[in-house]
Amino acid sequence: MPYEKVNYHNVEEAADGLHFLREPLGCEQLGISVLECEPGWTGKEHTHVDREHEEVYLLVDGAATVTVNDEEVPMESGDALRLPPEATRQIQNGDAESLFVLAGAP
Repeated sequence: MPYEKVNYHNVEEAADGLHFLREPLGCEQLGISVLECEPGWTGKEHTHVDREHEEVYLLVDGAATVTVNDEEVPMESGDALRLPPEATRQIQNGDAESLFVLAGAP
């Protein structure tokens, strides 16, 4: 079969609302995840310098703030944010549910 298809709702959560799709899709060069954020949710501050890959956060629905190297970046539905590996990042969700698609690659 030349493709893989997965519904993220059928993938077990790795953490609160976080569904890693890389392995279920058989991706070799791309990491992709779906993140469902409850109102007021705050993610873990982190970088990806150890993996040397950049990420793109696409906010599909809702509103949130991503803190990048101590700078707050407000996001609304449809916004995409590219993050280099060395940037510190942390998602803070707004007052309503939000939905992110997170993609990363070396």
